[in-house]
Amino acid sequence: MPSIDHLGIAVKSLAEARGFYERLGLEIVGEETVEHEGVRLAMVPLGESRIELLEALAEETPIGRFLAKRGEGLHHIAIRVEDLAGTVERLKAKGTRLISDEIKVGAGGHLYVFVHPSAAGGVLLELCEDPPQGV
Repeated sequence: MPSIDHLGIAVKSLAEARGFYERLGLEIVGEETVEHEGVRLAMVPLGESRIELLEALAEETPIGRFLAKRGEGLHHIAIRVEDLAGTVERLKAKGTRLISDEIKVGAGGHLYVFVHPSAAGGVLLELCEDPPQGV
């Protein structure tokens, strides 16, 4: 059954954002860099979900452009699905606009694809699947 995997929040400084969430008493885990997205990130577990803190590696990256245009804040909502490839095919068959038709590998080995905001009520929606077993 689909569920909210995480909320992606664009931040200017990962270190400052980490400090805020740590002051709330939350643990920060899984800091890593995803070079092909031009982002450094850290995860903040919250019950069955997480907050993903996203810092741009450069201004020309998706998060860098987002920060320049809108400032810090909610960047996307990620929904975990069990069959990402099948979900993408169903969406494409119905003409749903995606940011990219290619399923990519992101933080922690998760598979993901983004649905264009024009197809999702103005929200950038990430669909993700847990990494294959053994990865």
